[in-house]
Parts: sequence; structure tokens; C-alpha cells
Amino acid sequence: MKVLDKYILKSFLQPFLATFFVVLFVLVMQALWLAFDQIAGKGIDLFFILKFLGYLGLILTPTALPIGILLSSIMALGNLSENYEMAAIKSAGISLKRVIKPLIFLTLMLSALNFVFLNNIYPWATLKQKNLYLNMKKKKPALALVPGTFNTEIPGYSIKFDEKYGEEKNLLKNVQIADLTKGRGKIKVITAKKGIISTEPGSKYLTLTLENGKYYEDNIKRIMTQQERAKMPFSNASFDKYTINIDISSFNDTGLNDEKIKQHHGMLSIKQLDSISKENKKKYDKYIENRTKIFDKTLEISNLHEYPDSIINKQIIVPILDNFVMRNKSIVLEDAIRKVNRVMERNNVRKKGFKDHRKLLNLYDYEFGYRISFSLACLVLFFIGAPLGSIIRKGGFGVPMLFAIIIFVIYFFITQLGKNLAEESAISAQIGSWLATLIMLPLGILLTRRATKGMGIFNIDAVFDKIKTLFKKIRKI
Repeated sequence: MKVLDKYILKSFLQPFLATFFVVLFVLVMQALWLAFDQIAGKGIDLFFILKFLGYLGLILTPTALPIGILLSSIMALGNLSENYEMAAIKSAGISLKRVIKPLIFLTLMLSALNFVFLNNIYPWATLKQKNLYLNMKKKKPALALVPGTFNTEIPGYSIKFDEKYGEEKNLLKNVQIADLTKGRGKIKVITAKKGIISTEPGSKYLTLTLENGKYYEDNIKRIMTQQERAKMPFSNASFDKYTINIDISSFNDTGLNDEKIKQHHGMLSIKQLDSISKENKKKYDKYIENRTKIFDKTLEISNLHEYPDSIINKQIIVPILDNFVMRNKSIVLEDAIRKVNRVMERNNVRKKGFKDHRKLLNLYDYEFGYRISFSLACLVLFFIGAPLGSIIRKGGFGVPMLFAIIIFVIYFFITQLGKNLAEESAISAQIGSWLATLIMLPLGILLTRRATKGMGIFNIDAVFDKIKTLFKKIRKI
């Protein structure tokens, strides 16, 4: 049996090593292609680009591992079945379960290795990659501006334009700029037909010269209701030329090795995720409690209590407003409506904050469960790939690659669905992190049972027999 075990392991490991590195290379190139526009043309040394690729490779290794296991298991068992080696093994009285036994132990070791990688190396690589990517984007911020979208890379400004042209790509067409430096939203907007970006090497200012445009500004105060803001006048003017000096010293002071983001959920180990999640939940509960107290205080809910019947004034009419004259009724109603509208406006402003806090907590909980479930995905995908290869009886890269892509795309789609549902609190984070593994596990059990019994994925003859029987019944009618 030792000879057979060695042969089975060799049949699996040869395609596994090849497919693993091929898949990893494809994933790294795809990620690099998505990030290429943000880092190209910024004078970044080749050393830092290679570091960026190295970090990407470490981050994508846990993803490439289950794909490699799935594909190589289909290829290994497919080759054995295609060359009638599996038939010879079964004729010697050796079952499929015994054949894949050494592969099961190997996959368990790879799953454990993947978990260790996800819990230790993956967080470190994510920390380095995300900070390096952010720092590379900040180099030459003018080049980071993208046509057709609202660019917010420059702090305090939202810049949108239709086209970037010129030899140095510093000329802008149909520019719209929102000045957000006062922290009161989009109250100052400047539009222009043309814009020119200029900056001197080493300067802490970026000069934006606008030509043939208009200037709008709302004259509002920080504490105002929506109705009061609507009554306030606004300023507008036309100009032939307008110059804006934007402070970009924060970009120039940034080094490529700086690490400013350290508590992203992908940068933490399982122990850190659990600790920070519990700490943030306490802060979130305290935040909700404080907002509830402010809400109660604003509406004076503490004064809305029932009095004993013995002290109720018998002369008061039950509809409270009927006790006031018409003029006082309007005063009471206006005051009540104003208070309610003020609270509703505050709640609408803070609604996004509530959702973002909740999403962040959900992501920490999701990541905690995902690290464990994705490690076990190696084992689950193996129990799908190995019996599938035995059933389809095809080796090589063609058919196995097709099946592997289809299965992993389904797995990836379910994973993203679970993450999105968990993030929006539609389902619990624990269920969302395990959703793909729990759905794919029954498929692996089904395929293993059918392959063990020598059955196909489904019995085509039985299907045709049922169809023939149905047609015979129809003809008799």
C-alpha cells in the first residue's frame, strides 16, 4: 500500500504545484492591472513596485491554494480513471475511499497551513500592501485625478471634470469643484470651462487656474434647520480667471514605508479581531445609548407620564388642543412640528453614521468566521474535485480546468453574497462567513457517495426512460 500511496500523492502533487503557481500568477496580474492606473507614471522606484507585487502574492496565496487543490484533485483522479488505472485498482479490491486516503491527510495539512497563513502572514501582508498602495497613490496627486468621477483624493475638495488633455495631462475640460474645507458640506461650488494644474517640485501647494467659469456659495450657518437654510440668500459670480492654491503638504510628507492604517479588519489576527470587535461593540452600544438620551431630552419624553386620576383636572377636555384658542393652537402645533422636524433632520444626517458603525462591526465578525471557514474550504473543495475527477474520467488541463472554474466561481459568488448580506445585517455575520462552505459541503458529500458506488453525476438512461414512459402514457390518452 505504501507504493500505491506514494503514486497517488505523486499524481496529485505534480499538477498541484503547477496549477497553484499558475493560478497565483493570474490572480496577482489581475490585481496589478486593477491598481495600475493609480501607481503608473508617479516616479516610483522598481524596488517598491516589486515589494507591492510581493505583498499581493502573499495576500492572494490563501485564495490560490483551494483553487489549486480543486483543479489538481480533478486532474489526478481524472487521469487515473482515463488511463484505466482506477479500474485496475478497484479490481484489486481497493475502494475509492482507500485510494484518496493519503490525499485527505495531505489536504488536512494544507488546510491547517492555510489557516496559519491566514492568521499570521496574511494580516501582515495586508497591512504592508494597503499602506504602500495608499502612499503610492499620494505621489503626484494631480495624476491621480480621474475624468468623469468625483475625485476626493485631495483633502477638502471634490473635483470632477470631463477630460484631461495636453502633453503633461495637466489641462482639464468642464471642471466642477466643491470646496469642503469648512466642514459644512457642499455649500461652495465652482465651475469652469477649462482648468490648468501646475505645481513646482518640492512645493507644498498645487495651483489650479480656472478660466471662464462661475462661482456659487450658500450663506448659511452651521446650526440651521432645512427650512431656515432654504430662506438664506446665496452668492454667485462669473469670472474669466480664478486661481485656487491647494495645500498638498500632507502628500509630500508621506513616505512610501509609512503605516497609517493599522486596524483594518484584513490586517488583524483572529485574536485581535475578537478583542477589537468586543471593544467596538461596547463603544457602539454606548453611542446608541447617548443618542437615545439626546432624543428623549429633545422631545421631553420624560414629561410624558400618566398622572393619577385623583389629580386630573376635570375641566380639561380630552383632546388637549381643544383647550386652547385658535391662535394658541397654531403656536403649539408649530412648536411641536419644529421639534419633530429638527430631530428627524438630525436622525437623517446621522443615519449613514449608524449604518457605517454597524457595517464595521459586522465586517470584524465576518472576518473572524471567514478565516476559519475559508481554511476548511480546501477540504470541502477536495471532496468535490476528487470524486468529480473519478466520475468524468478526464485528465489534462481542458475539462478539469472548466469544471474547476465553474465550481470556484459558484463558491466565490456565494461567499460574496454571504459577505454582502452579513455586512447589511440581513443575516448574522457568523452565518454569512460560513454560507459558501455550508452550501458546497452537501455537494461534496453527494459526489463522494456517487463516486464510491461507481455512479455518474446523474443517470441519463433513467431520465430518458422516464421521458419515454411519459410519452407512452400521453399516446394512450
